[in-house]
Amino acid sequence: MAKGNINVSVENIFPLIKKFLYSDHEIFLRELISNGTDATLKLKHLTSIGESKSEYGTPVIEIKIDKEGKKLHIIDQGLGMTAEEVEKYINQIAFSGAEEFLDQYKDSAKDSGIIGHFGLGFYSAFMVAEKVEIITKSHKEDTISAHWTCDGSPEFTLEASDKTDRGTEIILHIAEDSTEFLEEARIGSLLTKYNKFMPIPIKFGTKEVNDPEHTPATTKDAEGKETTEPQQKITIDNIINNPNPAWTKQPTELEDENYKSFYRELYPAQFEEPLFHIHLNVDYPFNLTGILYFPKMTQDMSVQKDKIQLYQNQVYVTDNVEGIVPEFLTMLRGVIDSPDIPLNVSRSYLQADGAVKKISSYITRKVADKLKSLFNSNREDFEAKWNDIKVVIEYGMLSEDKFFDKADAFALYPTVDNKYYTYEELENTIKANQTDKDGKMVILYASDQDAQHTYIEAAKAKGYEVLLLDSPIISHLMQKLESTKENITFARVDADSIDKLISKEDTVISKLDDDQTKALDELLKEVIPSDKFMVQLEAQDSDATPFMITQPEFMRRMKEMQASGGGGMNMFGNMPEMYNLIVNTNSELVGEILNTKTKKKQERLISQSLDLARLSQGLLKGKELSDFISRSYEMIK
Repeated sequence: MAKGNINVSVENIFPLIKKFLYSDHEIFLRELISNGTDATLKLKHLTSIGESKSEYGTPVIEIKIDKEGKKLHIIDQGLGMTAEEVEKYINQIAFSGAEEFLDQYKDSAKDSGIIGHFGLGFYSAFMVAEKVEIITKSHKEDTISAHWTCDGSPEFTLEASDKTDRGTEIILHIAEDSTEFLEEARIGSLLTKYNKFMPIPIKFGTKEVNDPEHTPATTKDAEGKETTEPQQKITIDNIINNPNPAWTKQPTELEDENYKSFYRELYPAQFEEPLFHIHLNVDYPFNLTGILYFPKMTQDMSVQKDKIQLYQNQVYVTDNVEGIVPEFLTMLRGVIDSPDIPLNVSRSYLQADGAVKKISSYITRKVADKLKSLFNSNREDFEAKWNDIKVVIEYGMLSEDKFFDKADAFALYPTVDNKYYTYEELENTIKANQTDKDGKMVILYASDQDAQHTYIEAAKAKGYEVLLLDSPIISHLMQKLESTKENITFARVDADSIDKLISKEDTVISKLDDDQTKALDELLKEVIPSDKFMVQLEAQDSDATPFMITQPEFMRRMKEMQASGGGGMNMFGNMPEMYNLIVNTNSELVGEILNTKTKKKQERLISQSLDLARLSQGLLKGKELSDFISRSYEMIK
């Protein structure tokens, strides 16, 4: 038996490991299983190139709990270690066996899938264990098994073992403050979280299933009633992972149903099918595989995030990928797997990592190319899904300039009549008719088709197209489009009278002379509250709405942008709601108001007309609505 001190660069490193190596102690299981997977994949590679005479077979990694003995066992059937290798790879902390292996076999091992870093990862065991044992036998012929023990101090023992089968067993003597890791449910949940897609099968206990070779016999009793014997059960290994998940395969190997099935495997509590998927597969200038899914989106962007799972060679890393993938894509779901992403570093480090930045840029381009392909191959289907995916695309156009440039090919602008235009198509359709006297193309839009119906109809009567733009970030996107595209402006249909929104050279002449106009203005100001409405007298077509309430585009849009996270716009958010009241001086109603002899009737007509305009905008509530209803009944008696 050998004894000695572990070669460490700082005295008594174990308390530091326990406190600071990882922010979450549960990660130890991921690390130890990852090491077992490395050892197994190394053996597979060495047997494939003839450098190991072992039979690779169908190895598994087994996890066993000994609750009574307060021990947790992690057992692999990999290449194992000799006593000399234990001395080298275990006692010399941070000397990475996997790195040395890859360096030695860098040409032939390129695709062997080794996770790497057998060093500090092993010592994560001391975060939960007061003593750790390693019992190991090398795949090499004529070698003696080794048994290493350490109680969490720099001292260790290393002696021969009677282990006869190839591989390594790690035994954790669980500390009193970590007994949760002796619970089957706790270990089961960790295996599902971190090791669900590890490339080597992981066994955790056994389970009973129906015997596939037994068909229950059906017999009849004396009365002729049929009875069926019980289904026979068999006990099999409980394999908790899928070693060959969909993203590790080529797209040509998968059908649409395979992608949907994998989505259900990732999100068993999600009942809606994804709208479509994007299969990522690149090996230069970095390695990256994965599958991203577009789910149906809600208007609440905050609840969408943290659904993408990040893996390193099928080892779960995190589902908080903000800063690693483009922000607008954090609302998608799926898996990203890259050996170029460091496994055991902070997210802030990942965000600054050069390889990660390249990955982010690649994913943006790949998503844009896929959206363009979907649009070109089946535009009708793409249009049908637009409302469910538009938030992601609009967010991408706002946050990523390269995506904004590519989005012209597939971003859609729907109208209130269910027509869908790309920007180029929209421009070609409306430019001739919706360019104002100053040469600016005015893009009219509504945010609520029912609430703004009157205004929409007024615009359509002029032959104008009205878009339906109602996503929570549309105000921000319009602002960007106005600053990027040449000579355009967006105007909501209720921002002003339609003739003012798209001002032409020809003007309508008022039927009122100057004295009548002055009298009308004074009369309106006596009745209409000046703190809520700014009265504007305008000459419009005689059949246009007599009283119309509008809200200035700039002020309303700034308030909307602040509400959806505009930043730096508090001055607009704190300002009270102000509306314009546009009175059509050519309407018959205005003529009747002026010609009515009694002051009381004039005031009643004005109040009634104002309330009708307020009602159309949803501004009439409470007592004012009750008064309006009572007045309406009085007027029809």
